[in-house]
Amino acid sequence: MVVNIDISGFEQLLYLPTGTILWRLFFWYFGWMPVAFVTLWGIIQLWLEHREGLWFAQQKFILLAIDIPRNNAQSLMAVENMFVYFAGAHGTLSLIETWWEGKFQLGFSFEIVSIGGYIQFLVRAPEKFRNLVETAVYSQYPDAEIYEVEDYTTAAPNIYPDEEYDIWGSEFVQVKDQLLPIRTYPEFEHQFGAPETTYRDTMASLMDLMSSLQRGEQLWYQIVLVPTDEAWKDAKKGFIGKILGEKKAASGANNAVDKIVDWMGDASEQVYSIWGDIDATKKKDADPLKMMNLKPAEKAQIEAVEAKVAKLGFEVCIRVIYFARKEVKNVPKAVNGFVGYIKQFNTGGLNSLKPDTKITMTSANYFFTKQRVITKKNNIMRGYKSRSKMRGRKPWILNVEELATLWHFPIDAVVKAPLVQRASARRVEPPMSLPFGSDLKKSSVNREPIFDQDFEVEDDNAVAEEEDFKPETKKTSTKPAFMDDDEALNEEAIVEPEVIEPEMPAADPVNEKSSYTDASNDKPAYTPHEISVALETHDEPKARRGQPPPNLPFVD
Repeated sequence: MVVNIDISGFEQLLYLPTGTILWRLFFWYFGWMPVAFVTLWGIIQLWLEHREGLWFAQQKFILLAIDIPRNNAQSLMAVENMFVYFAGAHGTLSLIETWWEGKFQLGFSFEIVSIGGYIQFLVRAPEKFRNLVETAVYSQYPDAEIYEVEDYTTAAPNIYPDEEYDIWGSEFVQVKDQLLPIRTYPEFEHQFGAPETTYRDTMASLMDLMSSLQRGEQLWYQIVLVPTDEAWKDAKKGFIGKILGEKKAASGANNAVDKIVDWMGDASEQVYSIWGDIDATKKKDADPLKMMNLKPAEKAQIEAVEAKVAKLGFEVCIRVIYFARKEVKNVPKAVNGFVGYIKQFNTGGLNSLKPDTKITMTSANYFFTKQRVITKKNNIMRGYKSRSKMRGRKPWILNVEELATLWHFPIDAVVKAPLVQRASARRVEPPMSLPFGSDLKKSSVNREPIFDQDFEVEDDNAVAEEEDFKPETKKTSTKPAFMDDDEALNEEAIVEPEVIEPEMPAADPVNEKSSYTDASNDKPAYTPHEISVALETHDEPKARRGQPPPNLPFVD
């Protein structure tokens, strides 16, 4: 078998002008290769997006509301530990899981929302990670309350412009390299004042802003958090080396070429000094005193980078939306207030956060401004509702200390926001000596206390704001089912309050909104609806000031 290879075409190519040779090589013979590679890459990305979409459609998510404990005095280290626990959701995927099943790393969304001045802390998570969320919160805040709620964003229109509502929105991005940290909570500690106020809570300004919103105004604050691996820390060496003036490490091919060139140069010098007189003592690149000769700002950057990479990091995306009716919207108050809150964490020498004015913020300059703003409003709303990390800017890295600074439960000794949803009672463990079972005379050795329900003790500091209306009560003696007659406890120890509903005058058939009047001061007291709500919920101040907005995820 004889194989003949015809190379006459290449021989003829050598006799052509140089320009023609280059044209044929780069555009005729091999010009199709870049186009083919780009097309193949696009097909692969479309396939991956298709598989991920199918897998993501099968995932279920829940929105959990967190009522913060009353008289919260936990330091932000508790929130930092809570975020570390969320890293347990990170997993390593195989090639089959990634490219065929379409799996990818799911994340969480930590949110603070104010609807008409009522403030709620929320966490949106995959349903399979519900236990992870509850364990993370309860381990640091045992008195908190967590419950599943409906998504408050469903009440907002999906398409803008809208006849009733308008929005302002933006993502927030880092100004410098993601390895440089923002200002974190240890820098807000001050020794002046009472011990419980040592930390000047940065959440105070945000809570005050959210509490000042009127009916028809809403402010949404979202941090999308995705667990990631440690690969982001690999850039530390290059960043620090650039500050120290170190040469970038060469690749293996470059090192091989450099060695050959050095060998040829050394051999030529043995015959004839081509390059003239060369000092035998070569200057060393390594200087052990480089760190001492750095400027203060450069030293601070190196130390800050080392401190940031020492802690666990997450991919994050920060969004904020101001959503309001057109007749009551006040964009400068909400936007300038929130930007002022974010600016607390900015540092001149390290990193800062700013609104993404180029891509995601709902504003535009110069050409086609109206249409571009409409497009940005629709994009930011879709990104917020889907809690997506891919819509808008590329995610960037924050470590757990930075996250705890940006999202945490306010400290009651510093923050006095009255409309933050708080836990109604303090959870405590039942005493081990509590009697149970049908026979109390049995030895305690044979008893194993098992409780099927939580015991709640009312907080001593949770005093009602007003006591204008109190339903009359009377004490009735009760006896536990597990006790004999001769072992009944004192009637004063076991009582159940029996609520006696006061006689209510008939509602005015002409005006159903008529209210009762307090005879002592002739001031309006409670409407029939408010009294009925108070009797059902035993929440006098809440009935007095009215119910929260219907789309706010609260529990009555």
